[in-house]
Amino acid sequence: MVFSLELSEEQRDLRDWVHGFAVDVVRPAAAEWDEREETPWPVIREAAKIGLYGFESLAELFGDPSGISLQIANEELFWGDAGIGMALFGTSLAVAGIFASGTPDQLAEWVPQCFGDEADPKVAAFCVSEPQAGSDVAAMRTRARYDEARDEWVLAGQKAWITNGGIANVHVVVASVDPSLGSRGQAAFVVPPGTAGLEGAKKIRKLGLRASHTADVFLDDVRVPGHCLLGGKEKLDARLARAREGTAGGRGQAAMSTFEVSRPTVGAQALGIARAAYEYALEYAGDREAFGRPIIENQAIAFALADLRTEIEACRLLIWQAAWMARNDKVFDAGQGSMSKLRAGELAVAASEKAIQVLGGAGYSREHPVERMYRDAKIYTIFEGTSEIQRLVIARAISGRQIR
Repeated sequence: MVFSLELSEEQRDLRDWVHGFAVDVVRPAAAEWDEREETPWPVIREAAKIGLYGFESLAELFGDPSGISLQIANEELFWGDAGIGMALFGTSLAVAGIFASGTPDQLAEWVPQCFGDEADPKVAAFCVSEPQAGSDVAAMRTRARYDEARDEWVLAGQKAWITNGGIANVHVVVASVDPSLGSRGQAAFVVPPGTAGLEGAKKIRKLGLRASHTADVFLDDVRVPGHCLLGGKEKLDARLARAREGTAGGRGQAAMSTFEVSRPTVGAQALGIARAAYEYALEYAGDREAFGRPIIENQAIAFALADLRTEIEACRLLIWQAAWMARNDKVFDAGQGSMSKLRAGELAVAASEKAIQVLGGAGYSREHPVERMYRDAKIYTIFEGTSEIQRLVIARAISGRQIR
């Protein structure tokens, strides 16, 4: 597909629809659910009722050949509120995990169960990080053992910092099948609803994204049917054989295949936070007077906001480019996916911090949402690969060398 910066009529309608939901439903509820630190099920049900949350809507977003529709929806929703946005879109990471490694039959079976239905919506979880394996995915200790006699996989280990961990209907778990191969010896498994041996720990109390449930997940010899191995055993055996022979091929290991798909989308979420902070600061600066005039008329304020707007526009273009490349199977020859996540995450932090500075003491209080935006933004330089890891990926891509 030819890359174009002109949105189609469908994309403009999508942007306006999601923005309207963010204005009418998400923003009025944001402070309450941040304070309660609970999953905003009423908002999820409302989103499911109008078709914003569910298998069909996500399929349409993923199906856009430009790759941009998913980014538009995330930017607008997270412009509304990042905590509620993550409660709604956290499921999409598990779906991306199924999409990255699963067969068409597995997609048809498991993706609808990730969402439930309008009457009884569900959430899903993608389980990768561990207490000793965050950025270093190769250090993963969760093991998957095949029980040939029963055609079952046995999963054992602990996952950490899992969005929707323990409360999810479907858990997608990445585990090591052959530890000697490092990240190349890993595979992804679906743990169906109600499977014995999987337990979620107490919800983690966080700095930001408080409306989104985060918890550790424990896998105590969890048994899942053989068909729950995403991609199937024949494909896994072939990939492991190539890895043992030192031969490249395939899409790579399960966690990184998912991250390659998701990083531009995570960037779009961070961009939504940055834009929300910038717009709030801009409006405040136009209304707030000091020394007899609006503070926007001071160069120190005006130039800072001009810089933010410039960065926001540039960052969106980088995200859209990376999303288009991912959707159209273009090689990230310079780490464009990591570039989009890196730049957007750091911009979200910078924009929300600058918004607090523009508001002064008022920005430091909970009377204005910029302090919440600041808290929410910080995680975007940490999860799904820290800023340092993104720079490492980019450096390796542009140099062709194994930077350490």
